[in-house]
Amino acid sequence: MAEHKTKLLIIGSGPAGYTAAIYGARAGLEPLLVSGPQPGGQLTLTTDVENFPGFPQAVNGTELTDLMRQQAENVKARLVTDIITDVDFSSRPFICRGDSGDTYIADSVIIATGASARWLGLESEDKFRGFGVSACATCDGFFYRGRNVAVIGGGNTAVDEALYLTNFAASVTLIHRRDSLRADKAMQQKVQNNPKVHILWDSVVTSFNGSNQPPALTGLTVKNVKTDQESELKVDGAFIAIGHHPNTELFKGKLDMTPEGYIITRPGTSKTSVEGVFAAGDVQDSTYRQAVVAAGSGCIAALDAEKFLTA
Repeated sequence: MAEHKTKLLIIGSGPAGYTAAIYGARAGLEPLLVSGPQPGGQLTLTTDVENFPGFPQAVNGTELTDLMRQQAENVKARLVTDIITDVDFSSRPFICRGDSGDTYIADSVIIATGASARWLGLESEDKFRGFGVSACATCDGFFYRGRNVAVIGGGNTAVDEALYLTNFAASVTLIHRRDSLRADKAMQQKVQNNPKVHILWDSVVTSFNGSNQPPALTGLTVKNVKTDQESELKVDGAFIAIGHHPNTELFKGKLDMTPEGYIITRPGTSKTSVEGVFAAGDVQDSTYRQAVVAAGSGCIAALDAEKFLTA
């Protein structure tokens, strides 16, 4: 067991964490980044990224985050493979403990633990994740130009993604387990009036189907919850839109959060309710959830931390 002391501790990797590490290192803060359970974050689940500036050709999500990691290391940020399991923000320096048994003592902390998409939990869903099954229409919708897709869900996220996909797809089937949508009335009217969208009411997906080598989604098995009758729906892509949850369990009761669990930051800054603790990326962004936005907020957090430490 070791004790690590640092001016700036960054909890979590991915675009927000790595960008914070890059800016923190260039500011001479000698940041220490603890990678967390999924080095690289959600972006590593994306096969091709076409909307990150500076990459005119599609780049693999894992490759993109690996380049960010290399850049952070090149500017002398310290990266540690560990998972923070406990934090004490009651006084400075802040004390954080890792699953390894190591202790991290920091003058300031940037939280960049991200958010996770909610999935249906089907074994076949895991099989085709990244090969026809996605949780981000904004990220992957372009790949389904002129093809048939499905969106699973009934809230604002699902309706918004269904409408977005009509810009590319030939048809969009919205699959909802109830007989009415939970989305705002205005959004419900938009989706119901869109000729490209067909709604399957009272229905759930029981299986994602397709080829094995290479993995490619070709359709879904859908069950009507009132009749138990199953049917096959031919689609090239399926988007799970049943929400996201921020990875903030560790910080409950220690920082101010929204009812949904997102860390509240002061408008225009990354400052949390505890002076010297900052939040960046999807952990505090319930709206955009884009890699480039997370990277920008990581920059903001590092600059805020620098001002705090040098004040």
